[in-house]
Amino acid sequence: MFAEPAFWIGFIAVCGAVALSVKLYPNRRRSCQLVFCVMLLSALGCANMWQRALTVAQPVLDRPVVTSFYAKVDGMEELRSRQIVRLTLVTGSKQNLPPRVRVNVPISKIPTALQSGMIISVRARLMPPAMPSLPGVYNFSQRAWFMGLGATGQAIGPIAIVETPPAPLILLPPMDDIRQKLSRHVQSKMANGAGAIGATLASGDRGAINDADAEAMRRSGLAHLLSISGLHVTAIVGASYLFVLRLLALFPPLALRFRLPLFAAGCAAFAAVGYTLMTGAQVPTIRACIAALLILLALAMGRSAITLRMVAAGALMVLIIWPEALFGPSFQLSFAAVTAIIAMHEHPRIMSLLARRDERFLKRVGRLIFGLFLTGLIVELALMPIALFHFHKAGIYGALANIIAIPLTTFVIMPLEALALILDLFDLGAPIWWLCEQALQSLLHLAHFVSSSPGSVTLMPTVAMGVFAMIIAGGLWFSLWSQSWRLWGLIPICLGVAMILLARAPDIYITGDGRHVAIRNGQDQLIMLRQRSGEFVRDMIQENAGIAGDMRSFDHWSQANCNGDSCTVTMTVEERSWTIVAIRSSYYIPAIALSAACERADIVISERRLPASCQPRWLKADRPFLGRFGGITIDLSKQKVRTVLGRSGNHKWMRFKTPEKSR
Repeated sequence: MFAEPAFWIGFIAVCGAVALSVKLYPNRRRSCQLVFCVMLLSALGCANMWQRALTVAQPVLDRPVVTSFYAKVDGMEELRSRQIVRLTLVTGSKQNLPPRVRVNVPISKIPTALQSGMIISVRARLMPPAMPSLPGVYNFSQRAWFMGLGATGQAIGPIAIVETPPAPLILLPPMDDIRQKLSRHVQSKMANGAGAIGATLASGDRGAINDADAEAMRRSGLAHLLSISGLHVTAIVGASYLFVLRLLALFPPLALRFRLPLFAAGCAAFAAVGYTLMTGAQVPTIRACIAALLILLALAMGRSAITLRMVAAGALMVLIIWPEALFGPSFQLSFAAVTAIIAMHEHPRIMSLLARRDERFLKRVGRLIFGLFLTGLIVELALMPIALFHFHKAGIYGALANIIAIPLTTFVIMPLEALALILDLFDLGAPIWWLCEQALQSLLHLAHFVSSSPGSVTLMPTVAMGVFAMIIAGGLWFSLWSQSWRLWGLIPICLGVAMILLARAPDIYITGDGRHVAIRNGQDQLIMLRQRSGEFVRDMIQENAGIAGDMRSFDHWSQANCNGDSCTVTMTVEERSWTIVAIRSSYYIPAIALSAACERADIVISERRLPASCQPRWLKADRPFLGRFGGITIDLSKQKVRTVLGRSGNHKWMRFKTPEKSR
């Protein structure tokens, strides 16, 4: 648990002191220089991150409100699978609202003429960006802070267009509108899931992908194909580079007088930037675009392009601009995959094994397939701890699925889709769209087959930050060194994996609002306090606990005694009996009866404030307690309570209530 700004100042001071001490040390060894650089860069990185957090700060809504307001449409994202449009609105500073909010609107209530830049009138229910409900759950409030969002909500009633912006001097439609039109065009050419995936590859619009297909792609290890990043940008850059280079090489005067690779690299760079803008310029795409531009620059200069220095330069450029990306799964997954691939292919034995040689065709193909499998396996092993840390699940058969999916996407689907879009300019794209649809359907069939196979997904409860950091540090040490001491990196990796496998999952899960309580029984099942908990809440708790399957209710559990107001649970953990009382109604409970129940209980849980007379033997998790610490998990065997505050820290975007405010 830490608070700003004391943590930042302390960290920068410690790093600066160590760097200065090493610099003043008379014996200037290479190890001292390494420590100096690491400490200095750590201090500068922390200062940059702190500065970024303060720079993007915007007012955040204090409490949920229902209000009518005027706003300018700053962005539109159509989510066809959920039948909503997500509007990013700029409200100004005169309506007692945050300057920037995001509102979900049903598609049926969106005016057909609505475009970015228009002024609209809307009535909506707004609330502050959601904090994590449990330790280790996705932190939307952090993402909203760096996006400048002060509230999110749902529109109530119709949307009215108040003012249309004047036509610009250069009649170019907004990029969001171009992207939406391209997405609709692709979906109109291919049916069902194929059209939705095709729209994602062309425009970055993932809104039309239904939940079943998205979950199948995640469970099969193919979800990276839906995030426009390195694979897609590489395909665009490679195709553009080779096409321009081979086309210009057909003209001998040009080939003899000019450096064609330089011109081809410029055209490929233009294609990379255009594709990045067309697909929404998300951080993963920008990151891949920067890496592609560095590779093109190296090719134009005649230097080796695919090196770990290139990865480091790309990561440094991203972190200077978006330092918060360091803690996001997208950044970690992308750079971990690329680092693992390059480190593997730079190893002398791997280089010798996969090097081209004069051999039979079948042997050459077998060597290529083995190389793809080995690459996929290394990437899956590198990404598994990151996936377990952020998503509490990781695919096992992803390496096998990617052997088919990556070549299919790179060399078949994307070229066919690009060709079909070009031929659509002359109304000749129908046959190519049919071929592209068949290829995309094959990709979806592969995803569903792999995801439904027994043992396709590994589920784990929340991984501790220290364990995750240990594995990442070991992986970096193993990947970045080439000398024999690189093997030392296997020690923290093995220790971290052992700690994950041997870790005991918590027994009790309590969300930050106190409404939802889940208890793990002896058969690795979760028992829920409220029978009508929403699907989102159930999935969140299951992922956090690392348990799949149906969840039962306290009302149908033999160890629980429930009435309309509360449930009393008696459970035994390692020869100790625990009594847990969970209050689930807002009706008045007589103080005498409540105090007596608290005295008999070890743990009392409530979404409302409990009186001072309620004193359980061990823990009282009521509204003031949860307001100060957030959602909690409880390990009864160790008698340890983990909180959202302890996991995420007391940053500005977390909005924990101080004891004074709780009174």
